[in-house]
Order: sequence, then C-alpha cells, then structure tokens
Amino acid sequence: SERWMIFYAIFLLLCGEQACADLRYSVPEEMKEGTVVGNVAKDLGLDKNSLADRRFRVVSGAKDGFFEVNPDNGALQIRKKIDREETCQGNGACLMELKIIVENPLEMHHIVVEITDINDHSPM
Repeated sequence: SERWMIFYAIFLLLCGEQACADLRYSVPEEMKEGTVVGNVAKDLGLDKNSLADRRFRVVSGAKDGFFEVNPDNGALQIRKKIDREETCQGNGACLMELKIIVENPLEMHHIVVEITDINDHSPM
C-alpha cells in the first residue's frame, strides 16, 4: 500500500492530470443540456453494449456537475449550461478535468474538456 502511494505521487509529479489525459474534447460555452461533447466509450475503444453493466460514470472533477455520461451509448453530455466567464474567471484556457470510472474490470480514465468562448462579452 505504501509502495502504491509512492508510485501514485511520482506519477502525479511527472505527469499531472492535464498532460496525461486519456481524451481531450472542446465545446463552446452555453451549449444546451444534452449536447454531446464526444463519445468517450468509442474513443476509448470500450464495448458500448457492456457500459450499463460496468457502471460507466463520471466520478469527479465536473465542477458543479456540468457533465454526465450516457450509460447506454457512452456519450459525454452537457448536464447544464456552462458560462465560461463565470466558471473559469480569466482569459486563459478554460479546462475542466473529469475522471470517468468503468468497472469489471476497474478502469479510470482522465478526460479534459476545454470550454471555448463564444465572445458574448465583446468590447464596446
């Protein structure tokens, strides 16, 4: 167990979650609920017929629960509208990091979603 903790600490130091994301997606801010960001199951090569049995789900990182996965088809969907300025505050890249779990066998995948600006706050 101590050995595992050391390995995990080294992994995080060398890798960081952003750099080691299994998948990266980009979506404009303020898209309506249910908008598909990408198909995580397909992009990871998972069998979509076994997703419900494997309890495919987002377990962390989704600030305020902005995202969910559809256990029937593996799609990562917007759960509620994202206002980039309110959520990310600043002019830099707006990145949301998610962890998705699949069981039997247990797998954890890191997903990064970039929220792009639709420029609704243009200068006067």
